[in-house]
Amino acid sequence: MRVLVACEYSGRVREAFRAKGHHAFSCDITPSSDNSPNHIQKDVLEVLEYEWDLMIAHPPCTYLSRAGARWLYPKAGQLDNERYEKLLEGKEFFMTLLNSDIPKIAVENPTPFKIAELPKPSQVIQPYQFGDPYSKRTLLWLKGLEPLLPTNQVESQGSWLPSNTSGFRKNQKSQKGYSDSKDYSLTFQGIADAMAEQWGSL
Repeated sequence: MRVLVACEYSGRVREAFRAKGHHAFSCDITPSSDNSPNHIQKDVLEVLEYEWDLMIAHPPCTYLSRAGARWLYPKAGQLDNERYEKLLEGKEFFMTLLNSDIPKIAVENPTPFKIAELPKPSQVIQPYQFGDPYSKRTLLWLKGLEPLLPTNQVESQGSWLPSNTSGFRKNQKSQKGYSDSKDYSLTFQGIADAMAEQWGSL
């Protein structure tokens, strides 16, 4: 199976699929953190027309996620128009990925603003359902795929993200010591493995 992992620089999902024998490639505008030859460094929109069987996409959530409410509404009831325009751009990118001409698609994001008017997600998953003992509510929009089945239910040790869900304060870190948005947005290994095991066999 030819698998595209869109907007991934870590290679975590890519490598989970390659371990199962699939021709998987990650794609992001930034270099891969593991220097893999199986990473495509360019805008993913430039490769959507390749003959992919499956795409798993992680579009940026900076402007779509409701965790950023304090920036979208800096004053009660007052919309930041510049940020709203970026939200609309983020939605357009999200929908382009979801509606692309690939037989099987999964798009992952946290809970979005209602004002973004995204389609209803197919399912909601948590890391603790797949062996990683943290909570981090993750939504999946699926096309041509079955919902992921939990593989290893464990007790959550708490939220993966800091209590300030609108963003890190200075020197604030997540459960693993990350303080960069690219790091704390990494796909959990248990979820990556479940994707490869379950969706790679369809």
